[in-house]
Amino acid sequence: MARPVIRRLSNHVVDLIAAGEVVERPAAALKELVENALDAGATRLEVILRGGGCELIEVSDNGRGMEAEELPLAVERHCTSKLPDDDLTAIKTLGFRGEALPSIGASARLFLTSRTETADTAWELSVQGGIVEGPVPSAGAVGTRVVVRDLFFATPARRKFLKTARVEGNHAEAVMRRVALSAPDCAITFIMDGREIFSLPPQDIRRRVASVLNVPEDGLLAVDEQRGAMRLSGYICGPGETRRTGNGQFMLVNHRPVMDPILRTAIRVAYRPVIEKGRFPVLLLHLQLPLDRVDVNVHPAKTELRFADEAEVRAFVIGAVGRALARSAGEGGGIQADLGIIGRRASAIGQRVPGSSYSYDHTGATRTSSVDFGFGTSVRRFPSSSAGRPLPSMQEQTLVSGLEEGQRHYADAAGWDSKAGECGKVLPSPVEENQTAQPLGVPIGQIHATYILSIAPDGDLILTDQHAAHERLTHERLRARFAEGTVRAQALLMPEVVDLSHGAAEALAQCAEELARFGLEIEPFGTGSILVRSLPAPLSGSDVAGLLRDVAEELVQMPDLPARQTDSLDGRFEAIMARMACHGSIRAGRILKQEEMEALLRGMEQHPRANTCPHGRPTWLKLDKDGLEKLFGRTK
Repeated sequence: MARPVIRRLSNHVVDLIAAGEVVERPAAALKELVENALDAGATRLEVILRGGGCELIEVSDNGRGMEAEELPLAVERHCTSKLPDDDLTAIKTLGFRGEALPSIGASARLFLTSRTETADTAWELSVQGGIVEGPVPSAGAVGTRVVVRDLFFATPARRKFLKTARVEGNHAEAVMRRVALSAPDCAITFIMDGREIFSLPPQDIRRRVASVLNVPEDGLLAVDEQRGAMRLSGYICGPGETRRTGNGQFMLVNHRPVMDPILRTAIRVAYRPVIEKGRFPVLLLHLQLPLDRVDVNVHPAKTELRFADEAEVRAFVIGAVGRALARSAGEGGGIQADLGIIGRRASAIGQRVPGSSYSYDHTGATRTSSVDFGFGTSVRRFPSSSAGRPLPSMQEQTLVSGLEEGQRHYADAAGWDSKAGECGKVLPSPVEENQTAQPLGVPIGQIHATYILSIAPDGDLILTDQHAAHERLTHERLRARFAEGTVRAQALLMPEVVDLSHGAAEALAQCAEELARFGLEIEPFGTGSILVRSLPAPLSGSDVAGLLRDVAEELVQMPDLPARQTDSLDGRFEAIMARMACHGSIRAGRILKQEEMEALLRGMEQHPRANTCPHGRPTWLKLDKDGLEKLFGRTK
């Protein structure tokens, strides 16, 4: 057999290879084209697709345009106007590699029409399968119009691997939504197969987020925190607004849309205590940091990047998002529901009802109770003095009575202090006499001995699930104990040896001190093995080897991730605490005294994350005047 000889590939083959990296599907080509438009200073953008982008991609903008002599360079590999000083450490534009247009031209029929503000005419250039023609004079407005036809006609093997037009169209729509969120000052129209998907005018970022994410504007929680040179801003939805997939999560880094695993992990950890397992939050977050602290030159698609300090970024995002979510019921966040629809169409727990009207009260503003409730003169009026009276200390004992025995059992199993009242005491200190802000209102009774009915200061009706609400308060107390590291260790009768790979064993050994704080005592045992001496009491009886392997695998994949935040360990503790809180809380069907109902509502107003139970279900609903009028048919 003859020895193969090293030779230089032809430019055409090189272009086709590069095209496979940059333009893997129509959505990737679309992303490159719209980013070029934004880099050119466009304030108006129109995108038209046919056949999911396989048949046609047309992008028109009103940017700066290109001169006739620049058009041939624009379709030549590694030619760009975005690196004037060749500095790859301070990239401020979305594109910079000079690969997109040559890659598209190598595998499709590409037509460029561009005109600058000072030019008398537009110029057109075409590239079909890598063959360049033009430029020639043409009619056209100031800006650039790019038309891509028959994508992958020159690489039929690649075209065979494309999905259906509907699937490719969905990917293209996701790209356009990311672009729309990254450029709220740009008017964007997106048309697919003759149907207008959206047409967005220039907007402030809050309105743009509400439009693109399809959520009520008042259902958005603002995030704006800074740590050193890093800043995290944007809007997130509360735990009542979740999706079945992560398609509602949008992240920007220095104005660049990205899909970064570090940020996704941080978001998952921050939301873990407040949403159901298997659900995904809805949000837009924008992380800004010095250009030399992030490397965007990692992949030709530029959707991946690398942080100089991943642990610092992750901790910052977890803390900022967690603080935005850690609001009490007194600060808003409950679901404002249209009961006229909910009564007719049952919803899955924690999910939005299709066609129903949900919004969120996040303002926390409290208005005077003199607002007309709309019930006529026979409505029971509560004296203003009752709103601010201190709660007798016996009310806490009343609410806790009947629960202590069960909670002590779980507290003993968990290793927390089980002194009387310590585990079950979930209510706040008595309300100060001058405290009059009670957003969850004055309780007026129970419905089916399960739901507390109250009237808010503004006249709205509040329905509170007594079990879910008390479960959250109990869970928060257990969680605080766990955070303090006061979990008792349960020594194993026979220490267990777990065999791991060398890297996994080393990753666990480095976290031995941290794990010991939570009752998991380990030590190296030869090469590639770990000796387990004790487990946290709540996890006694667990599969020791399985737990260690799962934690080690996550630590190997993300070496900077604290062991406490791994899904394997944290998820199991969350499940245990949720179970303990559930069994140690007021049950549905229990009749409560007036003082007990009031104490529970006041506790919700002062405790973090009180808008959902530990399983992610809502703890309270609000029905305002508009909802009541719809319910009774007074309005539509």
